[in-house]
Amino acid sequence: MTKPVVLEAQALVKSYQEGGQTLQVLNQVNLAVSQGEMVAIVGASGSGKSTLLHTLGLLDLPNAGEVLLNGAATTHLSETRRSQLRNRHLGFVYQFHHLLPEFTVVENVAMPLIVRRSNRAHALQRANALLAQVGLAQRAQHFPSQLSGGERQRVALARALVSEPDCVLADEPTGNLDTETAMAMFDLLVEMNQRLATAFVIVTHDMALAALADRQLRMQGGTID
Repeated sequence: MTKPVVLEAQALVKSYQEGGQTLQVLNQVNLAVSQGEMVAIVGASGSGKSTLLHTLGLLDLPNAGEVLLNGAATTHLSETRRSQLRNRHLGFVYQFHHLLPEFTVVENVAMPLIVRRSNRAHALQRANALLAQVGLAQRAQHFPSQLSGGERQRVALARALVSEPDCVLADEPTGNLDTETAMAMFDLLVEMNQRLATAFVIVTHDMALAALADRQLRMQGGTID
């Protein structure tokens, strides 16, 4: 049975003005990601990978084309509505974890639900459950400064998953880790993908990580081969 498409790019175009010239970053990009699918996007620096991820994540508007979330167009929505959709349907993992230093690990993981004004007790309960799944239950009351780099990235992954998103967008999630820790993160990403049936779109330079995905796509010159 065909799985539903949760995130789709249709003929995306994105350009910037730089030094009086137009810099074309995305050029008619098309991409469809199905429920529970893991897609890796590889390519050289400057090929448009991160711009594509930001546009898919409703963080940036395309100059032309459309991003569809669960079949619904998003480009012409208000920023408030786009923010609501991000919070409820998308998760994000970056190369640098972007944890809030003044909050505990469990509070960091619960933050997307707290921002949504969910019941705090429920948010913390859900966050603790995710921390247990990524092997960090014993670190819940620690602060980010007390964690290793690999632990911080696992916290970031738990935070991305806490709201049960349809798709997690990961930008070089292992790029700031040593080889051994990166391999452990690879395994965790695959495990979470299979266990939760959450779709993943992963931008990476690491071919070992890309090889674990259901599909590998190459970006070059603002287009996907």
